[in-house]
Order: sequence, then structure tokens, then C-alpha cells
Amino acid sequence: MTGRLGALSDEHHDRLMALAREVSFPAGARMFEEHCSADRFWIIRSGGVNLDLHVPGRRSAVIETLGQGDLVGWSWLFPPRAWHLGAERQSPVRAWEFDAAAVRAVCRENPEFGYVFVLACAEVIGHRLEQARVRLLDLYGPYGSGLPR
Repeated sequence: MTGRLGALSDEHHDRLMALAREVSFPAGARMFEEHCSADRFWIIRSGGVNLDLHVPGRRSAVIETLGQGDLVGWSWLFPPRAWHLGAERQSPVRAWEFDAAAVRAVCRENPEFGYVFVLACAEVIGHRLEQARVRLLDLYGPYGSGLPR
């Protein structure tokens, strides 16, 4: 599983995409910082985004690099709605941007869509947590403590 919302049916995908707006960003700029307010999310159309984790006294650790079709951001789903990771654009990015409050409203209004969408996001969250664990073990754990190769 990657950072994609592949579990959505065509109908649910269309419902989500009705809320999208196209955006573009230059390379190198930060998209968001850990602990800041999470009020939107993106699906990458082209380009790359590095997800990173602040490590006190060290350079931020890149947890995963996202690309076309990947979901950027899930922290908007749950209180306190603050980012758990940071994100920086690795290259120029074109994406679909979604207003989190509007998506949560559609989830409340259509429980079937909400269930399927949140379940798809939960798969992304699980994947991201595993990636963070493996990356941090690779950087700071004893040799060979990450995933078996």
C-alpha cells in the first residue's frame, strides 16, 4: 500500500474530486510544518513531496517521498487537526487541493462515502506510520533493526 486513495469507487472518487481545486507550487518551498493547523490536503498530480519529521538537535529526517497520485496530509481528519509531519516540495508540484472542512461536511452528509473515504485514509496513515518507524530505526536504531530486506 502506498499513500494513495485507491480503495475509492468511481462514484466516491467523483464525489471527492467535485471538491478539488487545481494548484501549483514551486520546488523547495515548505507545504506545512509539524504542529501547525491542518485545514487542507492534496493529491499530487505531478512532482514530488518529501514528508519529514523534526529530530531535535539534528536535521529533519525524510520519512517518505510522495509522487503522482499520493495523498499529502491526513492530520485534518482528527482533532486537534495539527500536522504530525512536515512537508517540503522536492520539485515543482501540481496538485488537487481540498478544503478539509468541506470534505468533513460531505463525509457527515453521506455516511457511506465518509466510511469508505476515512477507511482509505486510515490505510495511508498506517503506511505512513510504518514508514516513519522504519526510517527512524534505519537512522538511529541498532544495525538491522528496520524492516527485513
